[in-house]
Amino acid sequence: MAETIYANYPPQLSPEQQEFLVAFTKDWAIQNGLAVRPNPALLPEGADANHVLATTAPVTLFPSPFPKACFEEAQALQTLYNQLYATITSNQEWLGKIIEDLTDVDEFVANLWQTHLAVQKEGYVQNLSLGLFRSDYMADVTPTHDPALKQVEFNTISASFGGLSDRVRSLHTELLTSSPGGSINYPSHPLLESQTPPANNAVETLSNGLAVAHEAYGQPKSSAALPLCILFVVQEGERNVFDQLALFKRLTTFHKIPVFRIYSNKIFDQTSIPSSNPSRPLVYYPPHSPSSAFEVTTVYLRAYYSPDEYKSPRDWEARTHLERSAAIKCPTVLNQLSGCKKVQQILAQPTGPDHLSSLLKDVDAARISRLRETFAPQYDLSASGQGRDLALNPETAMKHVLKPQREGGGNNIYKSEIPDFLKSLPESDWKSWVLMEIINPAPNAENVALRVDGEVLRGNVISELGIYGTILWDNTGKIHYNDQGGWLLRTKGKEVNEGGVAAGFSSLDSVLLF
Repeated sequence: MAETIYANYPPQLSPEQQEFLVAFTKDWAIQNGLAVRPNPALLPEGADANHVLATTAPVTLFPSPFPKACFEEAQALQTLYNQLYATITSNQEWLGKIIEDLTDVDEFVANLWQTHLAVQKEGYVQNLSLGLFRSDYMADVTPTHDPALKQVEFNTISASFGGLSDRVRSLHTELLTSSPGGSINYPSHPLLESQTPPANNAVETLSNGLAVAHEAYGQPKSSAALPLCILFVVQEGERNVFDQLALFKRLTTFHKIPVFRIYSNKIFDQTSIPSSNPSRPLVYYPPHSPSSAFEVTTVYLRAYYSPDEYKSPRDWEARTHLERSAAIKCPTVLNQLSGCKKVQQILAQPTGPDHLSSLLKDVDAARISRLRETFAPQYDLSASGQGRDLALNPETAMKHVLKPQREGGGNNIYKSEIPDFLKSLPESDWKSWVLMEIINPAPNAENVALRVDGEVLRGNVISELGIYGTILWDNTGKIHYNDQGGWLLRTKGKEVNEGGVAAGFSSLDSVLLF
């Protein structure tokens, strides 16, 4: 059934139909905030000197089919995944053994670990942690079995596009329902005539998590009570600003919480921790209102996930400054480290210690088994490991991807490139990489994408589903809040290996369940 649906979808477009859909999408996107800042490299020099331009986010013209059973299973497992990664973060002994084995071959991981150790030595003053997570999956589609849900990765820092994925769902829904008696916006097709994409409450879910942390912070800790706020830490030159502003608006208008955005390179200029206050409140001074001061309840990091963001020791000092403060961090350094690919690989090991059962002691075996079923085969590259043979053999390498301990897209090594890449590294560095079996996408899936430069592309595609989750827990592992809601679908050309929208590889999409 799956192959038949993918093979016949989407319907062909006449030139007039494509022209209409492109024009409608471009106008709707700007009107409704489905937008990004343009890539400066695509603009004539000086064309956007004041950084005021916006352009349509990369988006598909049609929603994409996705197996209903896989979609619902991803939703059903999200709160358990939230619990798992909160538990890992709280179990410093278990996590530390994994991370310390990487510190001699991965400078970024080593610096994050040293940041934690420095704050731990001084003593943490905040025992609560907030996670805004996204678990990414693909539907494994083969002729011999029903589509199976397989996890690509688990994101513990800067899990983005909740705001824009909600907008894409609204765009496709309007195209499907704007005409009485059935849509005239699309050519006829059973999938397009029978349903709309499922509800997407990603903005509500993510902003609710931030609001829960804000409330849990309690009373001001400053010697003279200050008004409380949430602080978004963002990258300078951030292009995905409208995605962040969707959460910003929800927090300020619905939850009535003051929210500010600060560039990561301005942390020392605009925040301080009073040295005389043992509670270490983080105080923020809005540069546009220098006589004002706010105490920060929650630091939401939409930055600091990539090594190239730490340009000097001062950037690491700024990260330590935030970590040692009383503000609830989303994520803490430890929670960021829990998202390392090595952690995912160890959880997925088919032999040896049953880490899932030991970490999730209060979860019944059947539910743990369902979680385990989402793991794709993964291997380390130790001398005695199976992964080394699979990676170095050109034939078996074609079925795998090589992953470092990174977030953000554009970091992986694929298929035929793997053997030569590994041979270019000292063997002692191989342990910083994880080999993962490639998930089988639907072989005949197609869609039409409108790129940020206005180009329209039709061809075979691969779709990746992300499910959002939020959780608040303390350093004993006790969970105070755990929720899931909202989804992201990213679709890329089948010939494109990477999947990041911000990195320029994918288009935002929505789901039609079958």
